[in-house]
Amino acid sequence: MACYLGMDIQIRRGCSYAVIDAHGLLQASGWLENPVHQAPTLVRQWLPHGLQAVGLDAPRQPLPGPRHWYWQRNSGQWIPRTTQKGWGRHCEVVISAHGLGRPQWTPVRGQAPEWMERGFALFEVLGHLVATEEVFPSAAYLQLQDNRDVSLWIDFSACAPGPKDMLDAWVAAAVLREWAEGRGEAVGNGDGLGRIILPRPLAPPVVTGVLHWPAAGGV
Repeated sequence: MACYLGMDIQIRRGCSYAVIDAHGLLQASGWLENPVHQAPTLVRQWLPHGLQAVGLDAPRQPLPGPRHWYWQRNSGQWIPRTTQKGWGRHCEVVISAHGLGRPQWTPVRGQAPEWMERGFALFEVLGHLVATEEVFPSAAYLQLQDNRDVSLWIDFSACAPGPKDMLDAWVAAAVLREWAEGRGEAVGNGDGLGRIILPRPLAPPVVTGVLHWPAAGGV
């Protein structure tokens, strides 16, 4: 049976993880104190049991340089950067433009906080083993708040170090399951810096202009 692994990325308490099956039943959960070294072992452990993908609540990679385009909400169009800092990837702009959360804008290379650097490293080491996707639990909570057909069967045995962090890991795994079964949507990556997986398609009114990056394959 297929299963999905979600992971919340942080520094203070290590990283929480959760594995659910295709029915939403929790198979395993816990904490990785040294995730860059421990996560590959965890993935290899679950690959024979049908692991399909890993979902990380962290940016895939830093910006190679300040982005050249900004989405102007009032006019509904992309405009060239002038005095703005230039942080943030296309996928984060899409999330923001649709009111699905307030992203922590990904910075240029060398200026990311430690938790983002940990995420970059995890994408690198896990991407060689299994499909590794970026998820954004805050957006999932909003998309699913009135939805009654997504269920998780969980236990609380690993929650004590950080209940909200473990909840984000559960939801990250559930987002992957919804995406894999054709009920979700991927947004962003027009700049080539990664997409974010959502458990449901963007709800109307969809801001169609922001979905298309104005530059071909670059920031």
